[in-house]
Amino acid sequence: MPLTPGEPAPWFHAATPSNPEFAFDTVAGRFILLAFLPRDVEGRTTALKALAAHQALFDDAKLSAFAVARDAQTAETAKDMRGLRWVLDLDGQVSRQFGLDGEADAFAWMLLDPALRVMGSAPLAETASVFRVLAALPAPGDHAGVPLHAPVLIAPRIFEPELCQALIALHAAGEAPFTGVMRDAGDRTVAVMDELKKRRDVLVTEPGLQAQVRERLERRLFPQIQKALGFEATHIERYVVSCYDAAEGGVFHAHRDNTTQGTAHRKFACSINLNDDFQGGDLRFPEFGPAAYRPPVGGAVVFSCALLHEALRVTAGRRYAFLPFFYDAAGDAVLEAYRRRVGETAA
Repeated sequence: MPLTPGEPAPWFHAATPSNPEFAFDTVAGRFILLAFLPRDVEGRTTALKALAAHQALFDDAKLSAFAVARDAQTAETAKDMRGLRWVLDLDGQVSRQFGLDGEADAFAWMLLDPALRVMGSAPLAETASVFRVLAALPAPGDHAGVPLHAPVLIAPRIFEPELCQALIALHAAGEAPFTGVMRDAGDRTVAVMDELKKRRDVLVTEPGLQAQVRERLERRLFPQIQKALGFEATHIERYVVSCYDAAEGGVFHAHRDNTTQGTAHRKFACSINLNDDFQGGDLRFPEFGPAAYRPPVGGAVVFSCALLHEALRVTAGRRYAFLPFFYDAAGDAVLEAYRRRVGETAA
């Protein structure tokens, strides 16, 4: 059944000419035009000519286009470019997720909002009206017609200044390597280095300091999470102090925190700023507009691990933060099942 306005678009992984494992959910934050190219030459030519004639609309800031190639000839010649990219769908798996069987397609065009929800679809015969709609789109942050706010909790006074300074000192005193991002490799999740992220991390391993941190989270933050987000956090994943350094291009581009086999147990992410003598480095949630979020020193921002988010580039100074994940007994069961399957032991 074709998707209707307001429904979320399927998240899929597929090959593109420049990325064999493209994750569609990462493009949120801008309008998306999906062009399901017809299999017949005449229809395909009509769609491709329309895309070429309006390429100036596809700037990757307000609007991006993805042409879904379902024939071998088009797939062989497709090349990704700024604003217009290709999804190689020779087996039709992507198209079927959108309700298309490739024989008598109900539509060729589908427009998604910045949260990857359907705004509308149209057949090839309505191509001209589709591009009139695209030309009149508002800024991505205005698509709802009212101001948008990311569903985040900001809680001040979680860590006192002395604890913040102790954690910063721990980072400064220890070896702080650059750390990677989590990716699935076959049946397990591994850390890989990627330009998506530029950050140095130090683990808090001293039991006494860990106990101080946990006490403050349990007594000061967890009740707020229960009240505001309706979630009973019982488990903390990783006691890590992180540093985003402007001199090193410190940044973490848009990502989600629970999309791999080894991270599926995570429910909420937490960012506690330990200092404020830096510029940039705020959190942004592209699905909910351009607003940036920064907690006070010792305060926390808590948000669902399913939200697309980014730590903006630090432009001056160093941003130190404590960055745990929270989950519950159900999440722990998911994690333990994964560990048993791959033969891992708890850290």
